[in-house]
Amino acid sequence: MKQRIIIFDFDGTIADSLDTLVNISNRLAKQLGYKQTSQSELAQLKNLTSREIIKQSGISIFKVPFLLRKVKAEMSSEIKTLSLFPGMRETLIDLESMGHKLVIISSNSKSNILAFLEHNNLESIFYYVYSGTTVFGKDKVINKFIRQENINVADVIYVGDETRDIESAKKSKVVAIAVSWGFNTKEALAKENPDFLIEQPQELLSVVESLSNL
Repeated sequence: MKQRIIIFDFDGTIADSLDTLVNISNRLAKQLGYKQTSQSELAQLKNLTSREIIKQSGISIFKVPFLLRKVKAEMSSEIKTLSLFPGMRETLIDLESMGHKLVIISSNSKSNILAFLEHNNLESIFYYVYSGTTVFGKDKVINKFIRQENINVADVIYVGDETRDIESAKKSKVVAIAVSWGFNTKEALAKENPDFLIEQPQELLSVVESLSNL
């Protein structure tokens, strides 16, 4: 079986952080001049792309990096309250034991991610954790990582829960696996034509195995 480099998004893919992120975002809304999000509005937002969400929120695109920094700082005190999605722990452990290299590339802070992994006894599973402030330029981060580590693009798999994750994976010419248990709905993800669209973490094992046997 061929070893793969499997890049994971963090929020909404590994960590079930949506409610916490929405609560923090709503607390910051007045300060940064955008609308709070109700539960009914959240259900509608899940069908939109990231660009459509920002446009609808009314926040300036130039304020987004600042908002990200504020959210990450606020989350630091709550990171250990977050849960792994059901089945994710076992899936990560199985993938790593099969010889695949697991990576996290996220807009959340490295300190938050490492605190979460340590709290869940998963810090040794990942050999690389990268944090960036970019919202729409994750493909640049993926490309930098591939160059840095001298990796063959054909060996890389990207796993994420948002439309922008699929967009970034495609720009980087890596396999895109979309997961429906995170932020965007299955329907919204399907419109972006990922290579695979899965509904349970355990499905990653069979997908990765099929790709590794090619």
